Amino acid sequence: MRLDKWLVQARFCKTRALAVALIEAGRVRLNGQHVAKPAQAVAPGDTLTFPQGARIRVIRVVALGTRRGPACEAALLYDDLDAPPAAASPLE
Repeated sequence: MRLDKWLVQARFCKTRALAVALIEAGRVRLNGQHVAKPAQAVAPGDTLTFPQGARIRVIRVVALGTRRGPACEAALLYDDLDAPPAAASPLE
């Protein structure tokens, strides 16, 4: 699947035009290598690194989507490798 399409289906970009702009600006890495083409193939097991707001996201592709669905469906397409630490329990 094309990288720009996957970024939209996983809900990291609102439109393909925004995904294309992000990729062409050289802001996305695929398995540690800069990506310059929006048509770059992405597959399960690949690791993506890109900025999103003030954060740098590190994502592992788990599945390829078929559509841009709801957020709960999109969350099944990736694992967040840079997830914030869980909050401490008030009982500890």
